[in-house]
Amino acid sequence: MTRLRVNCFTLSLDGYGAGPDQSLDNALGAGGEALHEWAVATRRFQAMLGREGGSTGIDNDFVERSFDNVGAWILGRNMFGPVRGPWPDENWKGWWGDNPPYHVPVFVLTHHARPSIEMDGGTTFHFVTDGIHAALARAREASQGRDVRLGGGVATIRQYLQAGLIDEMHLAIVPKLLGSGEALLAGLDLPALGYACGEHVSTPAALHAVLEKLA
Repeated sequence: MTRLRVNCFTLSLDGYGAGPDQSLDNALGAGGEALHEWAVATRRFQAMLGREGGSTGIDNDFVERSFDNVGAWILGRNMFGPVRGPWPDENWKGWWGDNPPYHVPVFVLTHHARPSIEMDGGTTFHFVTDGIHAALARAREASQGRDVRLGGGVATIRQYLQAGLIDEMHLAIVPKLLGSGEALLAGLDLPALGYACGEHVSTPAALHAVLEKLA
């Protein structure tokens, strides 16, 4: 059965998944990069950057398992790039360069149509203009029975949560305070939406909690 999953989505102690003032030079907003230090330090993440070394253990295990059995991704437009409004041209092809780490079809939610982009390494970006349900249907079809990973950002995950469509969500809560930014869970009643914590474990870098949708 194809599941919709969120993996390795990091929150500050005060509940923010990104800082304010996102831009080309500050993709995660002010202070946002500090949220992801736990993941960047792992062996799997360093390998994605073409580097050797990195930590092993629980943090690395969560990064490793986040790529298991993933057949397609869904991203909000902010996760694809900093451009807002109509596409000025077709030069921007994502944050990761010519060979993004997805290696499967990726469906980008947007209000502005754009032709698909085939990248190196098996990644193809498809741009979906008719909403979250359409993106999920296309991603499920493309995944060929494997899971669909929902990459974010905050607004996109909130939409899928409110619709009750996420089957599993791994949050990494780190000992950082942002003070402002994009709050993931503010105003959401997760138990009423059918979610419960099925797993939690702490490391010096993060508290890992896995929320599951109850049948």
